[in-house]
Formats: sequence, C-alpha cells, structure tokens
Amino acid sequence: MSYGTGRQALLEAAIRVVASEGLRGMTYRSVAAEAGVSHASVRYHFGDWSTMLEEALAYCLETSASDTVLASTGPGFDGFADALIAMVTRDPDIQAFQYELTLEARRRPELRRMVERVDESYRELVRRELTRNGIDDPDVAEAVYMTLDGLVLHQTTTPDAERTDRALVALRRLLANDAAARDAARSPA
Repeated sequence: MSYGTGRQALLEAAIRVVASEGLRGMTYRSVAAEAGVSHASVRYHFGDWSTMLEEALAYCLETSASDTVLASTGPGFDGFADALIAMVTRDPDIQAFQYELTLEARRRPELRRMVERVDESYRELVRRELTRNGIDDPDVAEAVYMTLDGLVLHQTTTPDAERTDRALVALRRLLANDAAARDAARSPA
C-alpha cells in the first residue's frame, strides 16, 4: 500500500466486509485483514469503530450520491438516472453496505440518524432533478426516491440490468407525462 492510500484502502475494506458479513462482521481485525494491514493501523486512522463506520458511509455517499447519477442527459427526463445501473454494477458493495446499515439501524436506534442523513442526501438529489424538469412536488419526489431505491436494491441483490433499465424507461415516461400535464395545467387556455 503506497503512502496516502491507507485510509482509503481501509474504508474500501470496511465496505467490503460489511457487504459480505454484515455490520456485525466489521471489526478492527476483519477490516485490517481485508485491507492487508495490522489492526493497529485501523485504530490509528479512525480511533474508534463508530468513526470508521461514519467515514465509510461518507465515502459511500461521495462515491454514489452525485448529480451525475440522476441527471438527465437531455431535455426533460431523457436519460434520467441512466448512470444508476452502471454505478451499482461497478461497485455493488457500496450499495450493499448502505442496505446493511439500514437494516442494522432498525435493530440499533443509535444508527438511525446516520441512515436518515444518507437517505436525505439521495432525496435531495431526486428533488433537485425533478424540480429542474418542472416537477416541484414533494410527494412525487418521495415516490421517485422510493422507486429508485427499490431499483438499486434489486440491481444490487439480483443484478439484471435489462430488467432495471426497462423499469427506468417506464419511470422516465411517467415523469415526462407528469411534467407535461403540469405544464399544460399552468398554461392559459
């Protein structure tokens, strides 16, 4: 491991450990073994287990929660969420890590705040993209967020890019129809 890459290697190792063993499998020793370093290195970089978990989650957000994942490639909803399948296919462990954390937060309330912050980041990306395309409705944004979350879960657990893509095409069509109806309602007759 070259200088300066230790922290990132440990974050990536923590994500892989949680994706394969669940959150309860994430220990200093398991992360160190996955990264190929001593467990003292984990303590040196993060100090405690909670900090390691929070920083791994922040790393996941940096990697997956960007405008480019949801942004339309053209006018309206053409290409909306096109990068979603590629993102999940490229690194399904990042998504599995987040789902594991979500499930564990159900059992451990002290983790709920972390999960809520993650969900809110994704919700904001959806709201921003919908508003940019003429849909400023929090309920529609929530429905789209939940739909995308379900598609990511499906793609993470049972990868089927063709099926996920068909669902995205249908979602884009629904959003385009909704935007057109809203635009027609705002236009004077």
